[in-house]
Amino acid sequence: MRFGISVYPGLDPPIEEYLTLIRRAAACGITCLFTSLHIPETNKKDFTEEWQKMMTAAHSAGLEVIADTSPAALAFLTADPFDPHTLRTLGLHALRLDDGFSLADIARLSRSDGDLHLLLNASTLKEQELAALKTEGADFSRLAALHNFYPRPGTGLSLPFFQQQNKILHRYALAIGAFIPAAKRRRAPLHEGLPTLELHRNMPPDLAARHLAALGIDSIFIGDDGPSEEELSRLSAIPPDTVVLHAHLLVKDTALREILSQPFTARPDAARDAIRALEGKARFHGHLLSPENTIARPFGAVTLDNLDYLRYAGELQIIRRPQPADPRTNVIAQVVPEEQFLIPLIRPGQRFTFRFE
Repeated sequence: MRFGISVYPGLDPPIEEYLTLIRRAAACGITCLFTSLHIPETNKKDFTEEWQKMMTAAHSAGLEVIADTSPAALAFLTADPFDPHTLRTLGLHALRLDDGFSLADIARLSRSDGDLHLLLNASTLKEQELAALKTEGADFSRLAALHNFYPRPGTGLSLPFFQQQNKILHRYALAIGAFIPAAKRRRAPLHEGLPTLELHRNMPPDLAARHLAALGIDSIFIGDDGPSEEELSRLSAIPPDTVVLHAHLLVKDTALREILSQPFTARPDAARDAIRALEGKARFHGHLLSPENTIARPFGAVTLDNLDYLRYAGELQIIRRPQPADPRTNVIAQVVPEEQFLIPLIRPGQRFTFRFE
């Protein structure tokens, strides 16, 4: 999984703030920078100078630069939008292709010499177009997909449509990227956040990112240009292929906190009523519990079978269907209500872990 920031030369913040953001992001382990060459509000007078400074800083920090563009926007940088050799002189690692590129153009660029990658518009791409790219001989090893972000409230993608698009893209083995908003400082001119999914617009960035990770997204970008250092650190700390759930510890044995913070794996034979951890009995061997807090088990309860469950002692579960109290099962934690929507995303074989705040 890759994480990225966004920087927009020619907009409100002074370029020095962007250069500081680039350095901080790289220090946090973030590896990508997204920018756009065709924002209507861009100050064209400042753009070229700020672009050069941004590119120099990004390359010095080791960030891969992805530019959202159209043929008209590339022409503004005196680049031939269809000449791969000219495009490489811009210092870009990837182009995110917006309107103006035909399928034949995309296929030809994908077959060109060099290592320039192309990102398709994941939010609007149709399956017929992907099939046509195959027919045109596109090199799919050089293609990926990146969703739009949506500045105006109420225009972000719905979750069902997002998942439908991703299903199509994954059939063609395309890696997928999407955007989350920053928490406080948001990009001009609307300052309403830049999410891909509308449900993420006012969600904490860390939770929005963990939701995208649970949905199988390969690259996650903060769309706004003013994330805090804490937001950057939290983003880069998300483990790959793992659903991270915040929970409250409900028992006095604080040693459980450390054990539960390790990754677990959902059993491949999915139970109806609970997510069962493969590692439960082995992980808790030598730390088996006497009965404690053997209360009713609501949705989102984290349970551990105690010594009275005999051969099941040490089994760890996340409850999917409410169950009555059982003196053989300790309720050791509870997933916080605002994160319980992540529980159904834990698929058989999926890794998961807990964080306690």
